[in-house]
Amino acid sequence: MTAIALYARPSEGFDSRVAHAVAVLQSAASEYHGRIVQSTSLGVEDMVVTDLIARHELPIALATLDTGQLHAQTLALIPRIQQHYGLPVEVFAPPQEAVVHFVRANGDEAMYKSLALRKACCGLRKLEPLARMLAGRAAWVTGLRREQSNARGDVPFSEPDDQGRTKLNPLADWSWADVWHYVATNGVPYNPLHDEFMPSIGCAPCTRAIAVGEDFRAGRWWWEDESLKECGLHVHPAADASPLTQGAAA
Repeated sequence: MTAIALYARPSEGFDSRVAHAVAVLQSAASEYHGRIVQSTSLGVEDMVVTDLIARHELPIALATLDTGQLHAQTLALIPRIQQHYGLPVEVFAPPQEAVVHFVRANGDEAMYKSLALRKACCGLRKLEPLARMLAGRAAWVTGLRREQSNARGDVPFSEPDDQGRTKLNPLADWSWADVWHYVATNGVPYNPLHDEFMPSIGCAPCTRAIAVGEDFRAGRWWWEDESLKECGLHVHPAADASPLTQGAAA
């Protein structure tokens, strides 16, 4: 059974939430014209945001991170976006020499050895490329939703990041059913791994399918304490003083 069949349901207020998300994006595109980017993880929420940007012809650049550890199904979405929407996707990857050095020093499975090594891996593969993605930009757009986890329960529609940029979360108040109803209604391309009970998809070694009743992000870094399950991209500076999570987009 597909994720659409499982989750897509029209919900009260759906149209108003879509309209509000569009308004958030339109306002930001106008205010930060030429200096705004969608940082897409290529997950289903981000695919919805990409669809809204393309559908309303908004001048917001699209960019993603290729960590070197993504599933093939995730990477396949990059050319699919370009073909489906006719929009380019900027791709930022970690420096190859740094990755080789890290793996040589810590092994291919360093993320399982300690929290410090897992965060160091995220810092190398995600935070450093993200810093380059956001360099010279005044605002960025994410697919964060309050429903995704307790740590994201108070996600605002707009907030400052630790570098003074504006971070926009236009789907903050959307439900999981909203997301899939939008996908079904508008024919949005999505990662087939979502059909395999992976609501949150990151690097392959750090993602598993979830069981019925588990949290949306239970399949991410499942061997760690629940309170630690962020890579640093979306952790508020006040929540973690670690330099590994402060990076460009804590």
